[in-house]
Amino acid sequence: MTDPKGANNFTVYILRTNKNTLYTGQTNNLERRLKEHKSHTAKSAKYLYLFSSFKLVYTEHYSTRVDAMRREAELKKLTKAKKEELVATHSPTK
Repeated sequence: MTDPKGANNFTVYILRTNKNTLYTGQTNNLERRLKEHKSHTAKSAKYLYLFSSFKLVYTEHYSTRVDAMRREAELKKLTKAKKEELVATHSPTK
């Protein structure tokens, strides 16, 4: 998950929407990406257009985009129940 030097440049994250759905994504700048999602512009995820708000409920950090993208794909394949278990056992970190 992390490299020995501690360079964790990529984040996989889960957001909970105001309708209690979960959205999974990855980025190299979490703060910027959350602002993009909130702005509902062309850079935000179209799925999140459907919701008035969301909150960050889970994060993991990786040293490469490849690792982050691989983990994002794994998480997206999980059932909602499995994602809820993951969220319940970990709190988001920044």
